[in-house]
Amino acid sequence: MDYSKDYLLDRKVTVFQPRNGYRASTDAVLLSSLVKTVKPDDNILDVGSGTGAVSLCLASRFARTAPQITGLELQPELAELSNLSAAANGFENFLHYINCDIKNKPGELPNCSFAHVITNPPYAEKDMPSPNAGKALAHNHHDFSLEGWIKFCIKMIRPQGHFYIINRAEAVDDILSIIHGRLGNIKLIPLFSKTGQKAKRIMISAQKDNRTPAEILPGLILHTSEGEYTPDAHKILRLGLGFWEL
Repeated sequence: MDYSKDYLLDRKVTVFQPRNGYRASTDAVLLSSLVKTVKPDDNILDVGSGTGAVSLCLASRFARTAPQITGLELQPELAELSNLSAAANGFENFLHYINCDIKNKPGELPNCSFAHVITNPPYAEKDMPSPNAGKALAHNHHDFSLEGWIKFCIKMIRPQGHFYIINRAEAVDDILSIIHGRLGNIKLIPLFSKTGQKAKRIMISAQKDNRTPAEILPGLILHTSEGEYTPDAHKILRLGLGFWEL
């Protein structure tokens, strides 16, 4: 595969990505910021890890704790590149990626075993697929079910564990209906490109075995009217701060 060497978090994190295929977006960095705290005995599962951007950002942020982080990726080339990225950043002792379909997950990953499960699932199932096979598979996975995907994630969360997802804002009804009765302490964070625009993305965090009512939090505005990152977006996308630190 022809790939490029790129960077995240103001060049703090190296990521290898296909030159002509699926490449990480700001969604991945924003999603990683939702994880608030990680304890030494915690572990993290990144479902549909793509080029590894979400878990690479988490590994960078929690490097001192060094939680065991596992990425599951359907495309073997992306899983291979992600493992190269983990090694390039010095994370290989606690971050690794597995090539697998979540319908046939590896036996060494038992249900109810992860403190944190995070995912940026395919979201463009109704769009015209990209002519690039890698992008089409990542964005328009033909055998994809959002309900099945989220239920798999929930199944992997241990008691009192946490769930995080980013998706299109219009998918919020579907996501909430799937997690209703399964997760609580739901926090919804709309993402706005600029002031005055409708939210195009939504980030959601939730917790297993928690019945705290849902909350809609103040949204995050990403760009100023001049197209620069807002101060809060800069803190996440460039400085690597968590959303809860803003």
